Amino acid sequence: MNEYPLNGPGSQPGEGDGAELDILQMPSGMMTYAHPGLPEPEAVNGLEQGLSLLQQLNRQLRDYRAGTLPDPIDLSGLDEANRSLVDQVLGEGEVSIVLDGVEGSRIQESVLAGVWRLQQRDKAGRLVADRIEIGAIPREVVTGAFEGARDEALLCEPLPPGVLNAPPLFAEINEYSRDYQAGDPSHVINLTLLPQTEADLGFLQQQLGPGRVSILSRGYGNCRISSSGTRNVWWVQYFNSQDKNILNSLEITGVPNVACAAAEDLADSAERLEGILEIYL
Repeated sequence: MNEYPLNGPGSQPGEGDGAELDILQMPSGMMTYAHPGLPEPEAVNGLEQGLSLLQQLNRQLRDYRAGTLPDPIDLSGLDEANRSLVDQVLGEGEVSIVLDGVEGSRIQESVLAGVWRLQQRDKAGRLVADRIEIGAIPREVVTGAFEGARDEALLCEPLPPGVLNAPPLFAEINEYSRDYQAGDPSHVINLTLLPQTEADLGFLQQQLGPGRVSILSRGYGNCRISSSGTRNVWWVQYFNSQDKNILNSLEITGVPNVACAAAEDLADSAERLEGILEIYL
């Protein structure tokens, strides 16, 4: 299990009104999966600092247990050569995260599932923070997703023209979002299977409000996950290879499970990193 109990019922793709509506824009510049180009053993001579931090990461992965939160590994003291070594070993994986309100913040899962790289740059593009964190999802996402969010979705009246089927959903959304506790199963509202017009979906977006977290996951196809401005309510959208929205849903949970690494993923990452480091040690 993940350290944040996020499992819940899923939904199957289907066709319906509003299927092509892109509810929330994902930030530009998100990175996608890329295998690391590992350096030759002789190329790491003199890079003891980078190797030492990778060994520390390996120990954390080996000792990881679901429910624990190992201390982040600070990379800010690395010089360019040692940082390049860490970059090459970790690579860039399938999940990218942007946290609005934190200037220059970027969170990228590595090719080792459950190993996250968190960086922050100033306005001039200079790196001011750089660390590694392991777990299902970075703690900053869990604690920051609904910072300042409202406790319930507000149903304004009179309704805008064309809004017909969204209003009955508000009671369901508010009931589950208000009562949600960590460890509860996710509650999924599959909007693709409901008779929602574009006006309905736009009204839902407006009334739920904008959120702080945007996630792009390519592990299950192209999945875009965005927190809303209403506590515990997320937009989860799947797109096909033509970037057509094939599943549009609301998920009421801590963080949708599709964005998170499982304990089994971290165990596999421990084995993979162990194998990589054997080349150099």
